[in-house]
Amino acid sequence: MQYVLYNELSNNGKGKEILEVVKGKVNGEYEIVNVVGLDPKEFVQKLTADDLIILCGGDGTLNKFANYTADLEIPCDVLLFPAGTGNDFYRDIKENYDDSEMPSIKKYLTNLPVVTINGNNYRFLNGIGFGVDGVCCEMADDMKAAGKKDINYTSLSIKIVLFKFKCPHAWITVDGETVEYKRAWIASAMNGRYYGGGMKAAPDQDRLGDKLTCMVFKDKGRIGTLMGFPAIFKGEHVNNKKLVAVREGKEITVKFDRPTALQIDGETVRGVTEYTARK
Repeated sequence: MQYVLYNELSNNGKGKEILEVVKGKVNGEYEIVNVVGLDPKEFVQKLTADDLIILCGGDGTLNKFANYTADLEIPCDVLLFPAGTGNDFYRDIKENYDDSEMPSIKKYLTNLPVVTINGNNYRFLNGIGFGVDGVCCEMADDMKAAGKKDINYTSLSIKIVLFKFKCPHAWITVDGETVEYKRAWIASAMNGRYYGGGMKAAPDQDRLGDKLTCMVFKDKGRIGTLMGFPAIFKGEHVNNKKLVAVREGKEITVKFDRPTALQIDGETVRGVTEYTARK
């Protein structure tokens, strides 16, 4: 049996509309399953090698599916129909596939890195954003809760850098080597190349490799940071050594001197002072 898993809340509540598009791409018999309220572990345990999962959703849906099924052996293939707002996971892998096909993603759901925050462990697919990007997700969540739609994350980030963000002092340790930064605007641990709806934060990162990339926007003032920020959308920010520091490693620990919002594949965790990511 083919199972089409969809999230009715994805893409700002347009999940049901996108589902109709997916139906036109599925040949043969299939069953539709809404992931809202679904127990993924119970669902996966009932599958056989003859089944097929078509996962319809964005980075948030993917992250939840990966976390719930991380300790299970999925017996069948898993295909992806990207239906989120950012779709950074799909953006990272799509060059390996034809645009008309739904890519097989099963190999990307195993051996995922783990981030530890306040004693809790979470697996992630794309990256951890700590600083301006975390605050951006926090503010966007508040705006959504207030009923606002069509939020422009780029303009929101600019406003945060210019007016709202009090830049923290940071200590960042990669595989045992600690570097101190007087200002850390962004301190990310990347498993893929993209996050934040198209920001190419770690252009050389290989999600199937055995290391993470730590990317830091550092030390500059508000105007200097804002001027250098747009280069991140093409991955060219890493060439600005005065503004951006990049290190690779198997374990990354970031400590801020004040609580700041953090995002995991676009999902917000508020009031964080430290995280450790391992691969």
